[in-house]
Amino acid sequence: MKHALLITVSSAEIKAIRQTRYIKFQQCTMPYLAGLFPQDWQITHIDEETEPVDYHGSYDLAGLTFHTPCCYHAYEIADKFRSQGVTVIMGGPHVTLVPDEAAAHADSIFIGEAENTLPQFLRDFAQGQIRKRYADDGTVDLACAPLLQKQHFHRADHTAGTMFATRGCPNSCEFCTIRCMYNNQFRKRPLADVAQDFSALQGKVVVFWDDNISADLEYAKEMFRQITPYKKWWTSQAGIQAGEDEQFLQLAYDSGCRHLFIGFESISQMSLNAANKSFNQVERYREIIRKIHAHGISIQAGIVFGFDCDTPSVFAETLDFLRKNGIDQATFNMLTPYPGTPLFTRLKAEGRILTEDWSKYNSRTDVVFQPKHMTPQQLIDGFNDVNQKFYRLSHIVQRIARSRTNWYWTLPLNVIYSMLLTWRRWKRC
Repeated sequence: MKHALLITVSSAEIKAIRQTRYIKFQQCTMPYLAGLFPQDWQITHIDEETEPVDYHGSYDLAGLTFHTPCCYHAYEIADKFRSQGVTVIMGGPHVTLVPDEAAAHADSIFIGEAENTLPQFLRDFAQGQIRKRYADDGTVDLACAPLLQKQHFHRADHTAGTMFATRGCPNSCEFCTIRCMYNNQFRKRPLADVAQDFSALQGKVVVFWDDNISADLEYAKEMFRQITPYKKWWTSQAGIQAGEDEQFLQLAYDSGCRHLFIGFESISQMSLNAANKSFNQVERYREIIRKIHAHGISIQAGIVFGFDCDTPSVFAETLDFLRKNGIDQATFNMLTPYPGTPLFTRLKAEGRILTEDWSKYNSRTDVVFQPKHMTPQQLIDGFNDVNQKFYRLSHIVQRIARSRTNWYWTLPLNVIYSMLLTWRRWKRC
């Protein structure tokens, strides 16, 4: 029997950044890909968020998936296994975006999605004739995607697990890696498979790891109808169109949705237009927030600072907007031009990329490009200031009082985030 070690990579730096998060949703890539291996393979999954890599096991194959800021750590892992004679394969966003770099540290790399190419690799491996690169130029049929291998989840993150119903996003935002990873292809799993995975997860809360669960409203509505009988709570990412459709919101709530991450990105229409996200209409934000809250669903706003139209005033203006509209939670990021994206290409041509040290491309601690209307330090300082003020007790109380949506758990969660941010600032001092 062959033995494969699958590793969800997380560097020490990324784990330190995530210490401010009380709930760390686990990735579901490896628990799905484990289902593509033949029955005569033994599969071990290590999630570095919860456990160290075991270099002493008897492995025939080591597979790694990782994002850009973890790439150097991933290369160290790969190099160590290869020095022991273990065949190493790599995939994921960074490998797809920077394949030539990644190829130097692996026996085989996977560009794009792996459902079509991993089975071919395993056949080649059995014959001792693997290729250096496996790239699928076609479209992965999600009807052929394996069902979730639940035994490979390891994180105690207060959820039953993560899964997905759709993959990709039909939009073409300049800064987004999703459009590059999936070539703007948006696909949907068969509803029966989604319902089966959803029902099989043991626990009350499920996370849909979809890039945009509202991208096809009619598909989403039918999915909600099918998962309603299982009486679980769930959360996911969605575009602002989710807040435009009353039926979507009602069916989502009835099926157990109690929280949505909404990619507002900016409260500046000029910034959104320049980032090719003009379908986000700032003038509609207030009404969209009101509708989502009215249906009993709390909101986590995705906000990005550093767009070309942003000036230092954007921080206070954004904070005031979030307070006045009762945003329950928020995830703040500094604009990061990931390699392979149109944003990186443009800023590189303009001479505005400050470093190509990928470990700094984490959106939280480093500015890797020259902003247009502020200094890199102003962007870092403004980002940190918003994080601190948003999670101050006075700000929390004002926001939750305006929202009044699921306050019995959003209020404690806000307080916990406030304590974690305070602890991190204290630790840095």
